[in-house]
Amino acid sequence: MRAVVSRVTEASVTVDGEVVGELSAPGLLVLVGVSVDDDEADVATMVRKISGLRILREERSVEEAGAPVLVVSQFTLMGSTTKGRRPSWSRAAPGDRAEPAVEAVVAGLRERGLEVATGVFGAMMRVHSVNDGPFTVLIDTSGPT
Repeated sequence: MRAVVSRVTEASVTVDGEVVGELSAPGLLVLVGVSVDDDEADVATMVRKISGLRILREERSVEEAGAPVLVVSQFTLMGSTTKGRRPSWSRAAPGDRAEPAVEAVVAGLRERGLEVATGVFGAMMRVHSVNDGPFTVLIDTSGPT
C-alpha cells in the first residue's frame, strides 16, 4: 500500500461538477494506492502512519492537532515505470480488493477520532489542493516504515 501525503491549507474533490469531499480546515490530503499483496497489516500500518506523522505545523500530527484528512483512492500510485514508456498496472489491486482496503483506511482514521472526507472510488475525480510548504511525503507499507 502506498500513500502520497501532502500537508495542505485546503483541498477538495469534485465528481461530475459536484464537490464530494473537502477539508474543513488545514490538514492532510492523502492519495492511497493498494497493491495486490496488501492485507490487514498494511491497512493498520497506513492508518497508524497517516494519523501519527508529525508533519503539520509545530511538528504535530493530525491526531494531535485534530486536523482533517481528505482520502482519495489512486490506483496509479501502484504503477511501475521500470520498462518502456507506458506504466504497468499489474501490481495494482483490482477494484473489488482495493475499494475495501481504502474504506478500511478511512474507517481506521475515523476510529481514531479524525474528521475524514473522501473522494468516490473508481470515479473520474478532480482533486484541488493548495500545498502548505509544500510538504509531501510517501508512505509505502512494503518498505521500511
